[in-house]
Amino acid sequence: MTNIAILASEAPEAIEAAGVLRRLYGEVLPHQADVVVALGGDGFMLQNLHRFMNTGKPIYGMNRGTVGFLMNEYRPEDLPERIAAAKIERIHPLGMTATLADQRTVTAKAINEVSLLRQSYQAAKLRITIDGQVRLEELICDGILVATPAGSTAYNLSAHGPIIPINAPLLALTPISPFRPRHWRGALVPDTVRIQISALQPDKRPVNAVADHFEVKSVREVEIVEAKEDVCLVMFDAGHSWEERILAEQFRY
Repeated sequence: MTNIAILASEAPEAIEAAGVLRRLYGEVLPHQADVVVALGGDGFMLQNLHRFMNTGKPIYGMNRGTVGFLMNEYRPEDLPERIAAAKIERIHPLGMTATLADQRTVTAKAINEVSLLRQSYQAAKLRITIDGQVRLEELICDGILVATPAGSTAYNLSAHGPIIPINAPLLALTPISPFRPRHWRGALVPDTVRIQISALQPDKRPVNAVADHFEVKSVREVEIVEAKEDVCLVMFDAGHSWEERILAEQFRY
């Protein structure tokens, strides 16, 4: 029998659901589990993907929050059978290295996206370099983000970036409210490249860097690569795979 750990967000619906599942199936501590069941929304799912990165423990999410693109439908019945039939997706996060004004560096991982955002009322001025070659000398905008396929339906989609199939070897580079060049809508780049985003006029136009829920203020430069050595495991119900969700999302109107 599969050993299950049950974790719930602070939402009342999630706490109630956790009690129901524990009474039905019991549970073990997370370090003893074969599968971690996460009850909440996408934000809670992201927290647990970070927590259990590189442990080999897959996360089976059930939606008890406000957003649930990463989650399966909540049903307390037949949980062991659903888990046994579920498909496991492997996700590689982004690795962010941010350089600060004093030349110190801060590192973080992002499963959805790394974003640079203006810190003040003034628009950010950014330079974009790919594998050592400057591709955009100056971008004036509210910000820019680099999204994984897993994150392409999150902030990236809200910023009018492209949806990327989950197994596509691509990253989305998407501007947020671009002012100049006004008609630049971003780019798709191979997931093997090294992306460098530099803040121009960082004292006058400071920018923050955000890797999922981790934020660094007043950065000078950010380097982003896919961390292929790091792995998160996500489980989806049979017949309702991530590929199907992403395909369906592209035909919404």
